Amino acid sequence: MKHITIFPAAVLALATLTLAACDRPTVVNTPPAVSVPGPAGPTGATGDTGSTGNTGNTGNTGSMGGTGAMGGTGATGSTGATGGTGATGDTGSTGAQGQRGATGGDTIVIVPNPPASR
Repeated sequence: MKHITIFPAAVLALATLTLAACDRPTVVNTPPAVSVPGPAGPTGATGDTGSTGNTGNTGNTGSMGGTGAMGGTGATGSTGATGGTGATGDTGSTGAQGQRGATGGDTIVIVPNPPASR
């Protein structure tokens, strides 16, 4: 019986060696090639302008301030005192009466003739 157990062990060892000696092709995984981008294409069309937002509400007008109080009228000043009346002066003396004119005397007035004309 000893021979029967050796035989399957030998067959198994021979099969392992045979399979190990087989040429198997080597599988190499190569990464995909890196592609270089080409030139840029033309610019796309401009998009539509967005809509305008809502305008805010106008604020309320402020209230008007009150009118100031009017000042009172000033007091009227007192009337000044009237000055006293001055003393009346003395009446002047009457002048002496002049003499009466004298009647004509012997005075003679001579009037020369005008010169003769040539």
